[in-house]
Amino acid sequence: MHGAGDRSNEKPGQDEYKLSEDARIAGFSIYPDELASITCGHDIQALKMHGGIHGILRKVSVSLDEGVKDSNIPIRQNVYGLNRYTEKPPGTFFMFVWEALQDLTLIILMVCAVVSIGVGIATEGWPKGMDDGVGILISIVLVVVVTAISDYRQALQFKDLDREKKKIFVQVTRDKKRQKVSIYDLVVGDIVHLSIGDQVPADGFFISGYSLLIDESSLSGESEPVNVYEEKPFLLSGTKVQDGSGIMLVTTVGMRTKWGKLMTALSEEEEDETPLQVKLNGVAIIIGKIGLTFAVLTFSVLAVRFLVEKILNNEITDWSSTDAVILLNYFAIAVTIIVVAVPEGLLLAATLSLAFAMKKLMNDRALVRHLSACETMGSASCICTDKTGTLTTNHMVVNKIWICGKPLDVKGNESKEILSSEISGASSILLQVIFQNTSSEVVMEDGKTSILGTPTELALLEFGLLLGGDFDAVRREVNIHKVEPFNFVRKKMSVLVDHPHGGKRAFCKGASEIVLRMCNKFIDFNGESVILSLEQVKNITDVINSFASEALRTLCLAFKNIDDSSIENEIPDDGYTLIAVVGIKDPVRPGVKDAVQTCLAAGITVRMVTGDNLNTAKAIAKECGILTEDGLAIEGQEFHNMSPEQKKAVIPRIQVMAQSLPLDKHTLVKTLRDEFGEVVAVTGDGTNDAPALHEADIGLAMGIAGTEVAKESADVIILDDNFKTIVNVARWGRSVICSPYGCAIALGQHDYGPSWGIGTGNRASK
Repeated sequence: MHGAGDRSNEKPGQDEYKLSEDARIAGFSIYPDELASITCGHDIQALKMHGGIHGILRKVSVSLDEGVKDSNIPIRQNVYGLNRYTEKPPGTFFMFVWEALQDLTLIILMVCAVVSIGVGIATEGWPKGMDDGVGILISIVLVVVVTAISDYRQALQFKDLDREKKKIFVQVTRDKKRQKVSIYDLVVGDIVHLSIGDQVPADGFFISGYSLLIDESSLSGESEPVNVYEEKPFLLSGTKVQDGSGIMLVTTVGMRTKWGKLMTALSEEEEDETPLQVKLNGVAIIIGKIGLTFAVLTFSVLAVRFLVEKILNNEITDWSSTDAVILLNYFAIAVTIIVVAVPEGLLLAATLSLAFAMKKLMNDRALVRHLSACETMGSASCICTDKTGTLTTNHMVVNKIWICGKPLDVKGNESKEILSSEISGASSILLQVIFQNTSSEVVMEDGKTSILGTPTELALLEFGLLLGGDFDAVRREVNIHKVEPFNFVRKKMSVLVDHPHGGKRAFCKGASEIVLRMCNKFIDFNGESVILSLEQVKNITDVINSFASEALRTLCLAFKNIDDSSIENEIPDDGYTLIAVVGIKDPVRPGVKDAVQTCLAAGITVRMVTGDNLNTAKAIAKECGILTEDGLAIEGQEFHNMSPEQKKAVIPRIQVMAQSLPLDKHTLVKTLRDEFGEVVAVTGDGTNDAPALHEADIGLAMGIAGTEVAKESADVIILDDNFKTIVNVARWGRSVICSPYGCAIALGQHDYGPSWGIGTGNRASK
């Protein structure tokens, strides 16, 4: 598609002639692909050439106040499309049967069965001659039925899971009324109201709003949220509102969105054979060749001996039906050798074992979409895992705090009493800065407290509630005059409120280095304001650096009392009193370190690939046991700039790749597979992870945080987003790989028997 901004040769009205007569009558004057090009390409110049947002509103014939009219929704859907993605039609049971029949070993067995029946009937008659052939056919039917039923049931479960995830509603303005509609009923021209936690339902333009912060990590892989405003108004389907609120104009729906184009590209990819399929096919071919060789040799020896006897008896010209039967019996012996050589029970045993493992994995919170995925994971020699939500909880918490001149550890409810006694003098002002200087809300749902806001805000508010604070009470006692929301230029959020004892009070929180420079005092143990000396500044800076070295995101909280009433609602930039320095962290999931050690002991290399910065990634990797002394932590940009030879030299040592783009992850996986013969498993949750999930031998998508595109690209859905579950998948798969005939017994052992340590290594050694 050509860029929308290049219109040097474009004539006025070029788009109009592409539209149908009904579309022009309805007032539309812009072609769907033109709108898609502007939005996906973030083409601000093309947007301005169309008259900006208001120009687009006119061209899609919609009023900002009235919204779309219900009466012209059908024509909008006809011209601009439906907000639905073209999905693969659900496979019927017979489609799964047909796929199961494509196995090379089964094809060889079917040929053997047919030949065996033909020769058997000719030599032994009906029905005795059918015995061998029918026995083979029965084993083939069992293999096909078990495989087809298992895959079909898992496909239905996946569809049910997917259907639940798609029950998403948004608020829109239609016919002058604000109403809820399903995201799949949206049309181009809809005016959508977005708030914290909402998913952006289609591609479109930002019209107006307040401090709108969008999490685009599912598409771009970038962990930093994007600030959307009038000069940067582009919103993409599948992203999420992390903070603020806004109103958007829907301009592109369905398969024309960036999300839809990704799904189209991914659906064109073909699936590779799994390691077990490769091995079984190889065994079948080798056995087939050996069996055929001995069969031909046996038939030749018997036939030559028969001919020599006829020559010696001078009967070479005398042939009868008895001679023909003798030669046919020799041929039957040869066929029997081939039939006996191919072990029909091997494939049946392997299939039943995989089906058993698949069922057990469902109990372990892993939805295996294909029967073969169990054994593929068992063959894995490398796991490329992301960090957030898989190794960590994806739930930010306050881990440490410096307050009243001393650093303190925060360990949930168990440290509540210690914290309360240590900071008693500053607890009141601390709760005020947490609860009054926030854009988030604490709400009660079904008797449970929940917090709506960004992960950082959520961590601070949870900490305030841990200290016994009452959010509603603290918010009710003040009148807020002015709010300066957080943005990436100021890197701080400030609020101006009434002081309980007269005057006003300003609260500020933000990046430590910025807020600390604004302070000239700090709160001591007694809750008194004390002058901040140069030595104290150095000590606090050392505390901030020590927090950062432990992968903590640091924030400074401060306040200032304003007595001069002549200053009207101006929030000062200096003269603050430092209340606290907080260290916020996304904690590692319980049991992850042990799970990583289990993988390493079993010969599986674990590599972390994340979009976070290098220091944070290294700290988490060390805590999980992934990064060792001889391991290498590298940034995605550095890896991307390397030559193929340099990449081959460093990849064996890479244990952490930080600030990586989707292409870097894809390149790493492809190189590991093609150049090093590794069997690679990849975890991912975003749309941007889909290429790597496809490239890997086995893709593991997150069931909670994962996008639909990621899950469609994956072989296994990890329902609890936990790395420990991934290890369970590998453990069960390894049990199947170790001994197809005896694995059902091995799988029944609580400690999984000796099978967990067998079969490690790369493809070349398998």
